[in-house]
Amino acid sequence: MSDETKVTQEYGGSQIQVLEGLEAVRKRPGMYIGSTSSSGLHHLVYEIVDNSIDEALAGYCKHINVIINPGDTITVTDDGRGIPVDIQPQTGKPALEVVFTVLHAGGKFGGGGYKVSGGLHGVGASVVNALSEWLRVRVHKNGQIYEMKFSRGAITQEMTIVGKTEKTGTEVTFKPDPEMFDTLVYDYEILHERMREEAFLNAGLSITITDNRQADDISETMCYEGGIREFATWINRHKTVIHNDVIYMHGTKGDASAELAIQYNDGYNDFMLSFANDVRTPEGGMHETGFKTALTRVLNAYGVKNGIIKGDDKVSGEDCREGITAIISVKLTDAQFEGQTKAKLGNAYIRTLVDQIVNEQLAVYFEEHPQTAKIILEKAMMANRAREAARKARDNARRKTGLESGGMPEKLKDCNEKDPSLCELYIVEGDSAAGSAIGGRDSRFQAILAMWGKMLNVEKARQDKVYGNDKLNPLILALGGGIGEDFDIEKLRYHKIIIMSDADVDGAHIRTLLLTFFFRYMRPLIEHGFVYSAVPPLYKLTRGKQQRVAYSDEERDAISAEMRGGNPNIKIDIQRYKGLGEMNKEELWETTMDPERRTLRRITLEDASRADAIFTVLMGEQVEPRKEWIERNAKYAINIDI
Repeated sequence: MSDETKVTQEYGGSQIQVLEGLEAVRKRPGMYIGSTSSSGLHHLVYEIVDNSIDEALAGYCKHINVIINPGDTITVTDDGRGIPVDIQPQTGKPALEVVFTVLHAGGKFGGGGYKVSGGLHGVGASVVNALSEWLRVRVHKNGQIYEMKFSRGAITQEMTIVGKTEKTGTEVTFKPDPEMFDTLVYDYEILHERMREEAFLNAGLSITITDNRQADDISETMCYEGGIREFATWINRHKTVIHNDVIYMHGTKGDASAELAIQYNDGYNDFMLSFANDVRTPEGGMHETGFKTALTRVLNAYGVKNGIIKGDDKVSGEDCREGITAIISVKLTDAQFEGQTKAKLGNAYIRTLVDQIVNEQLAVYFEEHPQTAKIILEKAMMANRAREAARKARDNARRKTGLESGGMPEKLKDCNEKDPSLCELYIVEGDSAAGSAIGGRDSRFQAILAMWGKMLNVEKARQDKVYGNDKLNPLILALGGGIGEDFDIEKLRYHKIIIMSDADVDGAHIRTLLLTFFFRYMRPLIEHGFVYSAVPPLYKLTRGKQQRVAYSDEERDAISAEMRGGNPNIKIDIQRYKGLGEMNKEELWETTMDPERRTLRRITLEDASRADAIFTVLMGEQVEPRKEWIERNAKYAINIDI
């Protein structure tokens, strides 16, 4: 962090402005942290870390330390200036107390504490405090260590000096409140991903994350001097790039700044990550709009000028973004986010700034690197031709397969219910398993679609190969919502789409192919939580007339011991199911299809970059990363509907 970025005003109690009280947080926690599920639990950490990031943005903090302690408490430490401890003028209370007990209290509302801030709403510390069973904060400042303690937002220890210090900074330790959250277990990988992202976005900032819950501590320190350039390289690490350099652009206007990093790979999907003051904007906004417009303009202008594009044969924005990895990070003093979750940036002047930076700097880059410019432009022109071919294939597929006529595929055994919210579609591989599923189902609300043969790997195919594919068309027809740009979730015929495949390598492959298809061509299905994986049992255990099923080796052993009743001499017959086709219709219904007894796993997209990386690893050309990922993740699952 350069000294030039520092805010020159003193950071004291007079910069902490109070806007309103804290009462609503415990009544409506979802309004402040999104949900009380796992994502909300992790959001608590982000709020505290964001305050430390704000110190880094202001030029004071060089290192942040995040620790998951035994018992799933969290400690976040930074080496910034330390939260102010002097008296805040409006309240007559120490600023530290105000920050942790009053909603919308912070140095981020024009009081001069920060130029730019990710914790824009100033709710972070107080919200975390309100939703914690207990919280302790220690501030190293003025040669003293100041400490306060709280419980569920209420003060249990007034601000007290507990020691002397030579350093500065803030340390917050908290335990999430079991009364407020569905789960209290922190996922190291989720926090690790987020901290890595923050390190990429703040070049030179060092972030350490440590998990102290195991006998062997896990810890990693991340610091990227190359900032978002390294972010783009990291995202493309399992992909084949078509130019080695990451194209980097940056510029400022007044208090606003923007930086962009782009690199193309040989894939067919675009991957854009945008941020405003280090806050992810998953729905984009003005900064993304400015980038897209300028990218298309520059590529077309270069193509026309150099005789690569002739006549009216221009490339569209979609063509220009095929295979792109783009990181867009803007910093501004008055960020206007749409919605509580800050999903979309609304400042119009940022569009102008980003447009101007790309328009000028990308044009210069192309002039200086004509070979790279030619490679990118040729990819865009190929995308243009493929898009036209896809349009023709789509029209042809509609005519040939009845996509417009409403006809249903012969492999579909539909249900009687017409309300999509009550309907389930089981996608089953193989006629044998499909036969058992059709015989065992509840035909009032459960439909069965039989799939056969090896599906198309859409990760390695252009759109024109997807439309008209004989393995995918029955699925597209059955779901009824269309595909790609035409997909309309309102027309979807089932709100539970359940992939039912064998619990082996082949079954996992089929699931992955289907999920890749949904991810690339019907992503709203996953975003709305409509896609599930059935969990068939692995074993059937029999003792006389008593029969039980087990879903894992551990469960098999436990049930076996239970059925013996403490007598080792009793023989338990254990049958290993080789596949769904081995089960008769009654067994399939009882174990895998009965809503009262079955186990389903909901497929979620926790974050787009992780999902994109996983699909690339699983379906890309490189074998070694795929093997590593499968070995590492085979044991994880989310069980619902048990």
